[in-house]
Amino acid sequence: MMSQQSVTTLVDAMCTGAQRPLARLISMVEREDAAVPAIMQRLNSRLGRAYSIGITGPPGGGKSTLADRLTAVLRQQGRSVGIIAADPSSPFSGGAILGDRIRMQQHYLDAGVFIRSMATRNRHGGLPPAAKDVMKLMDAAGKEIILVETVGVGQTELDIVETADTTIVLLVPEAGDAIQTLKAGLMEIADIFVVNKADRDGADRLMAELRIMREIQQTADGWEVPIIATQAHRGVGVEALYESIRAHQRFLVESGELQRRRARHRRNELWALVEHRVRQRLTRRVREDPTLAALVEQVMQAALDPHSAAARILDDEENLRRWLLTKPQGADPGIE
Repeated sequence: MMSQQSVTTLVDAMCTGAQRPLARLISMVEREDAAVPAIMQRLNSRLGRAYSIGITGPPGGGKSTLADRLTAVLRQQGRSVGIIAADPSSPFSGGAILGDRIRMQQHYLDAGVFIRSMATRNRHGGLPPAAKDVMKLMDAAGKEIILVETVGVGQTELDIVETADTTIVLLVPEAGDAIQTLKAGLMEIADIFVVNKADRDGADRLMAELRIMREIQQTADGWEVPIIATQAHRGVGVEALYESIRAHQRFLVESGELQRRRARHRRNELWALVEHRVRQRLTRRVREDPTLAALVEQVMQAALDPHSAAARILDDEENLRRWLLTKPQGADPGIE
């Protein structure tokens, strides 16, 4: 396990903008290294400067191409950029990682751009579990804009609305009935709609449907969601998208919604972490405690229903408290 001094040195080096320490810390976050709480503790006072933009939508819509072209516009404006590209496969199996690298290869030699492909590890929310912490690392490393491209698993990737400051929902004319997409919930999270491949048949109809939906479903904060037509592979409409992002950022700042939105994100992140760690500790105790293991076995054999088993576990307050308060061996005590 890395010493506290080594972690401190690595974090401080990353905060100067060094790329290798950033890459190393991201790897530590992805494998849930014991030093992650200490790393995040040290970063906490340096966060909040970056602005995050989520790009989500059905697979094959051109999210990576749009992120690539938007990055080019941001770099022309002198903004440093971090990119997180979610990958549904193993980080060692190629797949979407290779595709992202091909589409974004023009930025790999640019010191102002840092690109990281991350495996979702079968998570169904569209983002890897470690994505939020990776965003924090990029923020502390000095990236002004962080682009987060979801995995593109369709209409279930709603993690992004709890992650990004501005959420772009990208659709294409052949994506299907926009009303069905609305029912699934994906449409409800959009701060900006993008109709990509707008030169194809059906684009005008899709944009008309989106305008109707925008009139029916007003946003709670008063923002009128723009609908931007793009041809990302040609760079068409990307400048207009950039201006809409800037307009949304100004709206969030001036209305105070940015501060409220980020506060909600932090609260939800807290409860998600608590849930994750409680689950980890209970799972570990099941392996170690014969009584718990027997309960699980009874549920698996249908000899006991899950509700009764859960009640027995949670009602044993003395043991539950001991399980939850006992730190796993090797846990890092944190940095003073």
